[in-house]
Amino acid sequence: MHEKPYRSVVKTISWRTVGTLDTIIVSYFVTGNLVMAASIGSIEVITKMILYYFHERAWNRLKFGTVKQVENDYQI
Repeated sequence: MHEKPYRSVVKTISWRTVGTLDTIIVSYFVTGNLVMAASIGSIEVITKMILYYFHERAWNRLKFGTVKQVENDYQI
């Protein structure tokens, strides 16, 4: 199966939403400051979305763990 780039973009955004909420929560517990936690979350959301997108595209180029689809090329 081959994913189109827009699928990687949507997956990137959905995963970063979850990841950023986690970062904000952890940052809040560490710093005790909601403004600081939100600042940390807002910076990492952009950098990690970019990294994840290219990570996904690189994995789509690898054959590792994929199965070639067999086409039924017969007629009755």
